[in-house]
Amino acid sequence: MPEAYSICLMNDSFPPLIDGVANAVVNYARVLTNMGDKALVVTPSYPGADDSAYPYPVVRYPSIDMRKAVGYMAGYPFSPDVAAAMKEQQVGLIHSHCPVASTVLARSLRGVVDAPLVMTYHTKFDVDIAKAVRSRMLQEGAIKVLVQNISACDEVWTVSRGAGENLRSLGYEGDWIVMENGVDMPLGKASEEAVREAVKDYDLPDGVPLFLFVGRLMWYKGIRISLEALAALKDAGRDFRMVLIGGGADEAEIKKTVEELKLSDRVFFTGPIQDREVIRAWYSRADLFLFPSTFDTNGLVVREAAAVGLASVLVRDSCAAEGVTEGESGFLISENAASMALCLDRLLEHPEKMQAVGEGAQRNLYFSWEEAVRRARERYGVVMERYRSGYYPRKDRLEDEFFRRQGEMMESMARAESQRKAAWQKITGRLDEMLDEFTGEKRESGDRDPDLGSTFWNEEDWYL
Repeated sequence: MPEAYSICLMNDSFPPLIDGVANAVVNYARVLTNMGDKALVVTPSYPGADDSAYPYPVVRYPSIDMRKAVGYMAGYPFSPDVAAAMKEQQVGLIHSHCPVASTVLARSLRGVVDAPLVMTYHTKFDVDIAKAVRSRMLQEGAIKVLVQNISACDEVWTVSRGAGENLRSLGYEGDWIVMENGVDMPLGKASEEAVREAVKDYDLPDGVPLFLFVGRLMWYKGIRISLEALAALKDAGRDFRMVLIGGGADEAEIKKTVEELKLSDRVFFTGPIQDREVIRAWYSRADLFLFPSTFDTNGLVVREAAAVGLASVLVRDSCAAEGVTEGESGFLISENAASMALCLDRLLEHPEKMQAVGEGAQRNLYFSWEEAVRRARERYGVVMERYRSGYYPRKDRLEDEFFRRQGEMMESMARAESQRKAAWQKITGRLDEMLDEFTGEKRESGDRDPDLGSTFWNEEDWYL
């Protein structure tokens, strides 16, 4: 029986907010728990979040609502409660999945628990920063802080080779290794009944090819390329349907573009879908997955599509296209609408090609979360052994000292809170004894006043 690990997983997003990285953290925690390890998820608070159903603890720390600006709750990375939870669970390794608030908090607390810090770089943050911050000077400052956070980690993982190259382009000079994400969908198509139920409200005639997109509705996902290509197909007299699943900051503009291109009769929006089985049903119903994104660093949706035997159209040399062979496990195009339109036009002439390549994608691209986390767990063992042996150099820069001091402050506050609770429990225990003595005669006679205790405590609250 292998040694059980205690892993703290940190990320700036987690359900009910759904994105690719949140999905990764959910699956890391799920698989680690199933393997007999202890997983602790640390994430910003979110309105309406209910974490009671998870078979592992989820600790929320304070956040600021930035959903209108960037679509997320911005975590305030200072939390004695998190420090206490990590100490209680005897965390052996911290794995941050976001180089912003999560890694700031992780840097502060790794000294508290005396554990190594691993960071996975999932997303091209320079693109998100450029979208959220207009000032070039502020962009550069934000990227510098981002790189400092990443550089402070003991080991850095990326989800693809392209993600590592993007990280290097931001100024990161350290080492990194590729640790791919997995897919939580089982191999094979959804049942016919599940498919019928998922698509029943949409005009999808039998025999008419259906194209699909799943993800955030953001222009940088390459959606404009797909829409302009579809407009060209329509002008050429081709019949088809297109469904986009998801939501995002550019949703209104994308819908407006669909109207301007006169595609509203055949391009439909479902909004976000959280039920994974419903999404699986949509993958199963589609004939081709359109994902001309050069933003995504891994393209999990490409592998989700592959799970049901659905081929994807991807931009050649993009991160999403890593491992894809043209005409065998996917279709590769140049990053423009004309190339996409040409590809689709040819495939509409030979629909059997879409099915054959979909089967190739299923054979060659599918990678389960069980396998992905098993590989990550093996690496956890290496990292923890190196940490214990002193392999990783101590971080002695000024900002590292600041984070150490902040972590010590959180630990002190958590310890003080624990002592306060213990003292309060002792006081209330004695007061209970006094109350029992005070009401003993009535209790023995069986007619104790049920409201007496609450009245007593309400009066005591004025003095304690």
